[in-house]
Amino acid sequence: METPVCPDRTDNASPELERLVALRTQELKIALERAQSLYDQAPCGYLSLDADLRFVNLNRTLLDWLGYEREELLDHHRDLASLLEPEWVALMRIRMQHLIDTGRTEPIELEIRRKDGSRFHALCSSTAVVDPQGRFLYSNTTVTDISERKAAEQRLAAHDAFLRSITDRIPTHLAYYDKDLICRFANTAHAARSGRLVSEMVGAHLSQLVDPEQLPDILPHVADALNGQKQTFESERLEADGSRTFYEIHYIPDFQLDTVEGIFIELHDITERRRTEEFVLEANRDLEERVRERTAELFQSEQRYRLMVDAIQDHCIYFVDESGAVTEWTESAQRLHGFARTQMIGKPYLRLLAVDNAGEDEVDPAQVLRLATAHGQWETRGWRLRDDGSRFWAHTVLTALRNEAGELQGLSCITRDMTAAKSLEDVMNDLNKELEKRVAERTQQLVAANKDLDVFSHMVSHDLRAPLRHISSFVTLLQEQLGEVNDPIAQQYLNSINKASKRMSHMIEGLLEYARLGRVAIEAQPVPLAPLLDGVIAHLKQESQGRTIEWVVEDDLPVVRGDAMLLAQAFGNLLNNSVKYTRPREKAHIEIGWKINPVGGRTFYVHDNGVGFDLEKAHNLFVMFQRQHHSMDFEGTGTGLALSQRIIERHGGRIWAESAPGEGCTFYFTLPFEGPEPEMDFPKSSMADLPV
Repeated sequence: METPVCPDRTDNASPELERLVALRTQELKIALERAQSLYDQAPCGYLSLDADLRFVNLNRTLLDWLGYEREELLDHHRDLASLLEPEWVALMRIRMQHLIDTGRTEPIELEIRRKDGSRFHALCSSTAVVDPQGRFLYSNTTVTDISERKAAEQRLAAHDAFLRSITDRIPTHLAYYDKDLICRFANTAHAARSGRLVSEMVGAHLSQLVDPEQLPDILPHVADALNGQKQTFESERLEADGSRTFYEIHYIPDFQLDTVEGIFIELHDITERRRTEEFVLEANRDLEERVRERTAELFQSEQRYRLMVDAIQDHCIYFVDESGAVTEWTESAQRLHGFARTQMIGKPYLRLLAVDNAGEDEVDPAQVLRLATAHGQWETRGWRLRDDGSRFWAHTVLTALRNEAGELQGLSCITRDMTAAKSLEDVMNDLNKELEKRVAERTQQLVAANKDLDVFSHMVSHDLRAPLRHISSFVTLLQEQLGEVNDPIAQQYLNSINKASKRMSHMIEGLLEYARLGRVAIEAQPVPLAPLLDGVIAHLKQESQGRTIEWVVEDDLPVVRGDAMLLAQAFGNLLNNSVKYTRPREKAHIEIGWKINPVGGRTFYVHDNGVGFDLEKAHNLFVMFQRQHHSMDFEGTGTGLALSQRIIERHGGRIWAESAPGEGCTFYFTLPFEGPEPEMDFPKSSMADLPV
């Protein structure tokens, strides 16, 4: 504060003047103290800065907010930059220069740092103080703490963001228009419906946001809503792709102190609901039409049922309640039993049973109703009575009739006249007894034949083999006796005898093996064919060294059920045939594959490119000692195929062949499969279609 200038005192000044000066000085001091007190105790902060943002003065209020003493800021020539972040300092220097140039600036919100490092938000308004010549001296700045307001604004912003997050996530289209029809709020779904952003809708008039063609239909509802009447209606919109979208629209007045200040708008997309309603309506129409058709069909079916029930000859049907009393007696029942309807309605059905029936039915007739009710159905056989006293043998089925709730409605009794069948059954029983007698006699004959076969086999294996061994031995002795005698005729005879004896020995062995296979027990077990064939082929490769044979075996050979040793023998015979009859080929080709048999099991095949044979002449292909080629061309006794057939038949399969002269041969055979049958998905095979 400036001190007023007092006039110079002269030595001859009066004491009164000195007293006045002292009084005036005291008044000025008191005024200055009051002004300083008002300055320091003001509810807002006061701050004075020079052109370099250095502190010139601060009031007590601002110092308390900052946590500083006046000396800490003024005596050490601190400036405002020490209380601000760098980005704020640059802005304040620009504003100071503007204040110096113009004498005034707009208020600004700052974040000021306290002595303890914390911050508070402040609103600063500055004016310039100049000397009489207009030169800038310092700035006077009012500082208002707006931290609570900023916190409230942040909470409000977070609340608004939370509300918008909620409204943007719901499918309902929401908007708010004030009473001047200016949009004040719209969620994302509502803005997207108009093809705009939310920021483009807020602040726009309703007429700018609604299709002009729809505006005449909407404005009456808007006017009623502004008059305080809630509006609910539906609207249809044609989309760009030609589809139709249906909306349910609500206009809700915003009452504030009994005055409508605006309207809330809710749009619900009900397209799916309308489609569902249309679908249900159409379905109901279709259902009604089907019900009418079904009713007519049921009526016709009921008529046919009654005609059928009444027209059957050897059967009849009637109905009883749970106690056995007859509730419905049809014409077919009257025709079969002879009793009239009036004679049976309400009477127990047990009067239809013969008195000597106890030994024929499976259970006591009195228990049949209980069993049929408990199990749903029960069958019984026995003698039934007619009105004239005669009886007939019948088969009766009692069925419990229940409604959808499971409640018993009664029982149906279907009776069939089985008198002729009973007579036939008696005849069949007599025939079966005779057949069993003949089977027993035949079995005894087969046992005797098997004994004779065993004797024959023993004789063949011992009595016939001994002479053959003698012949072979004496031929060897003759060859040694002749030594080096050069008699080609004699040598030829001896060789022929030797070959014939060996061939006879092989035929006897084949015959014994054939007989043995008819009696041997099959030890069925899972047999994986892949390792079994590997062993058989390895043996054949060893015996056919020097030949070029291409072996093709499918990788996924299945597991079958049978006797592993017998199956190996069957495969060995078939593959040995292929090796033998492909000998004339420069490059032999033998292929083994399989496929699923549609009637069960697996069908296997062995194919070669050998000489083949004429199937039309091969009527006895699987008969013992039958050959399709001369022994001079291919060795063998003609037992291999017969043995293979017997092994496969003992496994429940069958074998057949396809061939032509010069075109190779293919043998097919079936074997049972080990495991559950899969779906019919045939594996790939080099054979296009294998016959079943």
